[in-house]
Amino acid sequence: MWNVVTGQAEQTLKGHSGWVTCVMFSPDGSKLVSASNDSTIRIWNVASGHTEQILKGHSGWVASAVFSPDGRKLASGEEDKTVQIWDFAKGQAERTLNGHSDTVHDVVFSPDGSRLASASHDRTIRVWNVATGQTERILEGHSGWVLSVVFSPDGRKLASASEDTTIRVWNVATGQAEQILTGHSISVPSVVFSPDGSKLASAAADKTVRVWNINTGKAEQILEGHSNWVTGVAFSPDGSKLASASYDRTVRVWNITTE
Repeated sequence: MWNVVTGQAEQTLKGHSGWVTCVMFSPDGSKLVSASNDSTIRIWNVASGHTEQILKGHSGWVASAVFSPDGRKLASGEEDKTVQIWDFAKGQAERTLNGHSDTVHDVVFSPDGSRLASASHDRTIRVWNVATGQTERILEGHSGWVLSVVFSPDGRKLASASEDTTIRVWNVATGQAEQILTGHSISVPSVVFSPDGSKLASAAADKTVRVWNINTGKAEQILEGHSNWVTGVAFSPDGSKLASASYDRTVRVWNITTE
């Protein structure tokens, strides 16, 4: 874990025996969840850096793990084509969601926690009802693996990023793609909404990060500096900064109000 002000690493968390594919803070910031290709999910105590729980149940590598907005549940997506919903206080999977025909690469809860969206190598996004475990919608249109999915802050839209080089913005109520954002020249592994929902940021294998205006569908900024694929991107809580992670072994923090 890094101190953003100083740029120094404050803690190194060790325990997984394989690649770490995803990390995410709990809503209150006291815990961290990590997913790995060692088939486990770990819950870490941020203050101590120690593992509090190891969740086992997937049969292949775990691509994504996220906390629910209330911090009581976890969802994970996996190579075995399933989505698991966990009661991590009990350390058990309480529901397994089946429907995808290939690896589930990303999962995300809606802001109110009632829905879950999953992105898959089967080129679809599924929107699930968390309470029933049933599929509410299947969103189709991407021509390549869907690698990332995120709800808008108001929960009305979904953005998805794909190996097909595009980003799609979907209306959750209708299941229709309202926008197709083009500009990246190669696979887009990550997309995220700004905290106010007015922008999207995308990370791509073309070594760039793009910041999009959600109203116009145009890229307002193209951030260059990484020397290899950019694999992840995240806004600061106030939306003024953007962090990007790359295969070039660096994390960059951008001031998008001045870049």
